[in-house]
Amino acid sequence: MGFTHSMASYDIPRGYSAAGIYCGIKKVKKDLALIVSDTPATAAGVFTQNKVCAAPVVLCKENIAASGGIRAIIVNSGNANACTGNEGMLNARLMARAIAHEMHCDEREVLVSSTGVIGQQLPIKKIESAASDIVDLLATTSFTDAADAILTTDTFPKICSEKFSIGGGDVTIWGMAKGSGMIAPNMATMLGFLCTDARIGQSALQKMLSEITERTFNSITVDGDTSTNDMVLLLANGAASGTEITEQSDGFAVFSKHLETVCRGLAQMIVRDGEGASKFIEIRVKGADSNGDARIAAKAIANSNLVKTAIYGEDANWGRIAAAVGYSGIDFNPEAMEIWIGSVQVLKKGYHIDFDEAEAKKVLSEKDITIDVQLNGGAGEAAFWTCDLTKEYVNINASYRS
Repeated sequence: MGFTHSMASYDIPRGYSAAGIYCGIKKVKKDLALIVSDTPATAAGVFTQNKVCAAPVVLCKENIAASGGIRAIIVNSGNANACTGNEGMLNARLMARAIAHEMHCDEREVLVSSTGVIGQQLPIKKIESAASDIVDLLATTSFTDAADAILTTDTFPKICSEKFSIGGGDVTIWGMAKGSGMIAPNMATMLGFLCTDARIGQSALQKMLSEITERTFNSITVDGDTSTNDMVLLLANGAASGTEITEQSDGFAVFSKHLETVCRGLAQMIVRDGEGASKFIEIRVKGADSNGDARIAAKAIANSNLVKTAIYGEDANWGRIAAAVGYSGIDFNPEAMEIWIGSVQVLKKGYHIDFDEAEAKKVLSEKDITIDVQLNGGAGEAAFWTCDLTKEYVNINASYRS
């Protein structure tokens, strides 16, 4: 879709290794990924709010609460292990147990994630058989293999990293994500896995991740569907030099800034790789009564199939944008609203319309589109990211299981 990406160079935090292999869940592609910390790491997580949640989501919540530290994250693609009942829950535990056995650690120190088709039992024997192989292949050079192994309908792996200094010491954050369809998170992203060598307590780590998720992974949408398996996991093993980062320390704001950069980068990659997408759309709403209202309005625009199809058709149909704000449920003065598509103002105050259709068409022919909505009612603002809705999206999802 015209988006260039490169994983030629990224920084790996100290004390981590990874691997990605083919174990037979998919037909040919890598389908099992592993990230390991040399020492038990502090863990934080955000999870789907879908009431129909997958067995790995349940197990991750249990293990983060029960364990004094996490050593590994094991992820399979090709099967979601969702809506699979007691057998699915047992298989999730067996998946953790298989890795724990090979690593000689407690199974509660292993987090589990799955993605793929819902309602089919996990072929656990294939994962158990591959456990020794994937542990043997662990290396600091295999993070790209891990990123490859978690993909489903994605067209490229998604990796971001940041290296920076806190208190005179170097700290690194690395992350990978998957997601292309069934994207409308209500907690986190489809799947996101982050690790850092910073030393941070669980409370501070969870606070950071939860807040940043709202502004990044929870601010994207492809098709309005919240998955059964959505999660973002963050490990911090303290392998970098320097003092502990706490909510009161100067390092908290610095670390948060760089964590948000990684999360935003991954979230935007997911939108750019939206199933069948040809355009990346940034929606910015300002002048709302509160940031919360601005977010509600921006999300309504981003989730509007009519807006997304108009962008695909390169039609400056500002009425669909205005309508989405109108039904979003926020309180505002419609006659004070102004709308821009790129640099072209398509709606002025008082419903005044005077713009060049040809100029608007030219803006909409670009791969990256911005929609700005000014409500002129307060100081609230928010951003949301989405993509257009194309014929290819229908084709992909009409035959997802085949």
